[in-house]
Amino acid sequence: MIIALIKSMRPRQWPKNVFVLAALVFDRQLTHPVALLRSVIGFVLFCLLSSSVYLINDVMDVESDRVHPTKRNRPIASGKLPIPEAIAAASIIVVVTLVISYFLSPLFFFIAFGYFLSNLLYSKWLKHVPLIDVLILASGFVLRVAAGVSLINVQRFSPWLYVVTTLIALYIGFGKRRAELVLLEDNANSHRAVLQSYSLPLLDQLITIVSAMTIMAYSMYTFSAPNVPDNHTMMLTIPFVIYGIFRYLYLIQIKHSGGAPEELVFSDRPLQVTVLLFGLSVLVVFYFFTK
Repeated sequence: MIIALIKSMRPRQWPKNVFVLAALVFDRQLTHPVALLRSVIGFVLFCLLSSSVYLINDVMDVESDRVHPTKRNRPIASGKLPIPEAIAAASIIVVVTLVISYFLSPLFFFIAFGYFLSNLLYSKWLKHVPLIDVLILASGFVLRVAAGVSLINVQRFSPWLYVVTTLIALYIGFGKRRAELVLLEDNANSHRAVLQSYSLPLLDQLITIVSAMTIMAYSMYTFSAPNVPDNHTMMLTIPFVIYGIFRYLYLIQIKHSGGAPEELVFSDRPLQVTVLLFGLSVLVVFYFFTK
């Protein structure tokens, strides 16, 4: 049961919470011990909080998951983790996480609580509302960034990164919906009711719009944000963002992947290399080319 519980907490999705560290990196405080420690604690707390959300969501979706081609193998849907135990574990995780969050930072606590509440509303109602469902998912990433900002003494963090985060999350969210629509085909409605309100042409248009806006917004950030180097070396990171967006588009349209975006980070080598090179280039520009 312990193994089933850990699997239901979806540790493979914890990398999403790296957005909590965005303020630390992009405000150039990675070398500040106190800021680093507080941000890492915040990252761990969001990992636990998101795991409680996954447990609750799996309990609410247990019936639809049992007829899904892959989700039926999840511990709760398959019966390996009983529902009462899942609810108890989620409750304990939520209480402990929020209590620690308050002592870490009251503002961080309210952001974390807002994240948890929005996900509850999503699991119960909002995931059935077209477009709003993806917007709520995107807001979760923005709240992660805001949570990271609340933990450090921000000096140069640019609001542009909130815009970029929102657009990237929307891009991935619409890509996920497209992949689900292709995978489930005629049975899509029985697995996720909101899919009946989407179509491939609509999702392709939305993906095109959001991907173009993402590239433009990030490019604007690299040469207009107050914290980037005056020599415009941050613009050297733009090609990695462009390729990453193109690669994900290739995966969802040609390879029909993307139904579980977090899995692509662990399975697609070109995407892994792109993320690694982007991260390294940001660190080099911020911490070696900037005084």
